[in-house]
Amino acid sequence: MGSNRVVVYKGPGEVEVESIDYPRLEVPKEVADHFRITQKAPHAAILKVTTTNICGSDQHMVRGRTTAPVGQTLGHEITGEVVEAGEDVLFVREGDICSVPFNIACGRCRMCEEGKTGICLNVNPARAGAAYGYVDMGGWIGGQAEYVMVPYADFNLLKFPDRDQALEKILDLTMLSDIFPTGYHGAYTAGVTTGSTVYVAGAGPVGLAAAHSAQLLGASVVMVGDMNADRLRQAESFGCVGIDLTTDGTLEEKIAEVTGDPEVDAAVDAVGFEARGHGADADEAPATVLNDCMGVARAGAGIGIPGLYVTGDPGAVDDAAKEGTLGVRLGLGWAKSHHFMTGQCPVKQYNRKLMNLILHDKADIAKAVRATKISLDEAPQGYQQFDSGAAQKFVIDPHGMAAV
Repeated sequence: MGSNRVVVYKGPGEVEVESIDYPRLEVPKEVADHFRITQKAPHAAILKVTTTNICGSDQHMVRGRTTAPVGQTLGHEITGEVVEAGEDVLFVREGDICSVPFNIACGRCRMCEEGKTGICLNVNPARAGAAYGYVDMGGWIGGQAEYVMVPYADFNLLKFPDRDQALEKILDLTMLSDIFPTGYHGAYTAGVTTGSTVYVAGAGPVGLAAAHSAQLLGASVVMVGDMNADRLRQAESFGCVGIDLTTDGTLEEKIAEVTGDPEVDAAVDAVGFEARGHGADADEAPATVLNDCMGVARAGAGIGIPGLYVTGDPGAVDDAAKEGTLGVRLGLGWAKSHHFMTGQCPVKQYNRKLMNLILHDKADIAKAVRATKISLDEAPQGYQQFDSGAAQKFVIDPHGMAAV
């Protein structure tokens, strides 16, 4: 086992599968040097990747809309089997099938102690918070690969209780690494509860996960807005109301047609910084969704923002947007006493309970996002199809371990 195959960013619109060194029980050198810790990582484990998913956040990099360098390894949505554990790993063992939160967290710092694992202070020299295979996130090798190293394994890994059951339900369980907790976080922090009316902007996988999560939280109606007809049909396939943003009429009018009220109890932005204006031929307008959400959320409502916003976007529409400065109508949100939640989802706050919903047949997240299994060699085609607007969540199965 001298090598490892991984998906690598090769430039705008292009990824390839390349061979790199097999992972070692070591943290990235830049992390070790910055935090003055040993590079050796006896707290880590190496996983044989069972499934790893293509994420919309990956697409931002592959489109050239971040500062990701050519050669950036990809993949932060990881599920795998432990094949090697360091001598300080006590509670996960070889053969365990585990979910890997996309947040890399030390379990020791103030943020981790407060449950804010998305902004761990000890894993990234550039800023609080780290992730596998992502630009400016600490230099950790990506998990769209055959094998991956997971640091602080006892803290980070979520072990599934039964191996056979896990493999049987792997297309659902693979969503625990990111999009299911992220979507749930968006709905939960927006205040969705029993009887809520909810608007979710974006019918990509995170938006669909947020919509399904809103249903689990007891929403009376979940409306999902998008410009992609196939994605809207996917939202409607599990009981949501699709809102077609390419047609005439304001968003408030479209919502009122459904509920009789132009405002909702909670709104979720699952689009992020590549948002477009309304209409079939609308240009990019990165503050559109944030302003939409403030427009349709009632006074005192919450807005969950799992959609990604960045501080470096070389392809932005203007110089301000290139640094993440957007024309947000904050005065409107202030006047309506809205509350907002942004940033990485702290996956560990949610993943165990969401796992239980899956294992006890209370959540059907794979169906909601239309999980579609592909091989590692098919990853470049998966990226192309996803970028073209396919209403699917592509799940890479590097070793043929996932059930059909």
